[in-house]
Amino acid sequence: MASCPVAESEIEEEIKLGSYGGKVRALRHDEESAAEETMLLWGMQQPTFSKPNSFVSHSSLQLNLDACGHCLSILQSPSSLSTPGVTGSVMWDSGVVLGKFLEHAVDSGLLLLHGKKVIELGSGCGLVGCIAALLGAEVTLTDLPDRLRLLKKNIETNLRHGNVRGSAVVKELVWGDDPDQDLIDPFPDYVLGSDVVYSEGAVVDLLDTLVQLCGAQTTIFLAGELRNDAVLEYFFDAAMKEFIVGRVEQIQWHPDYCSPRVAMYVLVKK
Repeated sequence: MASCPVAESEIEEEIKLGSYGGKVRALRHDEESAAEETMLLWGMQQPTFSKPNSFVSHSSLQLNLDACGHCLSILQSPSSLSTPGVTGSVMWDSGVVLGKFLEHAVDSGLLLLHGKKVIELGSGCGLVGCIAALLGAEVTLTDLPDRLRLLKKNIETNLRHGNVRGSAVVKELVWGDDPDQDLIDPFPDYVLGSDVVYSEGAVVDLLDTLVQLCGAQTTIFLAGELRNDAVLEYFFDAAMKEFIVGRVEQIQWHPDYCSPRVAMYVLVKK
């Protein structure tokens, strides 16, 4: 693997953030940090040289995945991908990686989700929220109004059995709009998002929503696919104005669900 032109030790230190028990690589809060982190990611992971969709298939109507002692069957709508701006109708690697990371972190004692209030943003097909509920969390899965039908069906299909430790409900949430009071009173313990950083316009609304949703004790986990370095740099630069940001290194992910095309971050309010 090619070495990065910027030494990692010069940019980051290992710290613990929020309620996550593992150490993360903290991004420096200066004007060069966003560009350096983006360069570091592309240099270390070289995402363009690896195969996309290692854990998913966009041509399939269903994704099957073992998680938390259950076989999850997540329905997809591949035909909806042809609609501009619609990406949540199918699963992406980052969602699988984040969901299996949560399971692995709980099993490793680095994360406690049982009884915790969790909000997932841009839930799409609902895999991550399903896994969080199976791990004992009280989950609210959110997305745009036209995405809720498939989301509800996947929740009903996979969580209708009686041995689910937590719970899951589906709710409409448009980024940038004021969230309903029940989402922020009390503030959630965790906010989750996979593949939610995809355009500069979306970043503005996403961060506005994160600021509104998060209290001092809220921990955010975001996983995303490395597609557009300019958009990712824009996100880092904007996010670090409101949040402390740390990268979760792949050694802490589920060992069977790692990808050089995916990055994962923990954020907490400053």
